[in-house]
Amino acid sequence: MRALIEHSREPGAPYTVSRVFSDQPGAAGLEAARAMGIPAQALPAGTADRAAYDRALAGAIHACSPSLIVLAGFMRILSAPFVADFAGKILNIHPSLLPKFPGLHTHRRALEARETEHGATVHFVTEQLDGGPPVIQARVAVLPDDDEAGLAARVQAQEHRIYPLAVRWFCEGRLHCAGGRASLDGRPLLEPVQYSGSEG
Repeated sequence: MRALIEHSREPGAPYTVSRVFSDQPGAAGLEAARAMGIPAQALPAGTADRAAYDRALAGAIHACSPSLIVLAGFMRILSAPFVADFAGKILNIHPSLLPKFPGLHTHRRALEARETEHGATVHFVTEQLDGGPPVIQARVAVLPDDDEAGLAARVQAQEHRIYPLAVRWFCEGRLHCAGGRASLDGRPLLEPVQYSGSEG
């Protein structure tokens, strides 16, 4: 979240962050956003069922009229009606090279599987958990002495590069999602873009 806000303030940035929501009232991101001058609001689930919570969240988001919803550490699984309401307008980042290791504990699972590469994937959100159309991936080598913390830190550094880039593409009108497929500059993304540091 912080990286997205910081990138939004660079000269020529095509987007602004209008509001931050969290389902956790004590989330550090809320205070961090406020400290950076971004309105931030907790929407705790409490006793609400999933459908009721998602309706409340959708109402709060619609009040902001955003062009794009960007998930950053939001761990709730969004319902099908919510996703349909904002179809093609929700991005997420996942700490693995999808379709490998959807779900939780990705760094541990990559180490246990003795992967030689790991990384992160930005993708559009669909009803399928971590299964929406991928946009861009960044890769890191898995080192012989890696533990979860070290691997996670290197992956996170790449996340801070590729997530603002994907948001930029969307807000510049270059990135789209329709019919279950992402496209960039008018061309279908048959495979996610592989980040090399030179992408514009």
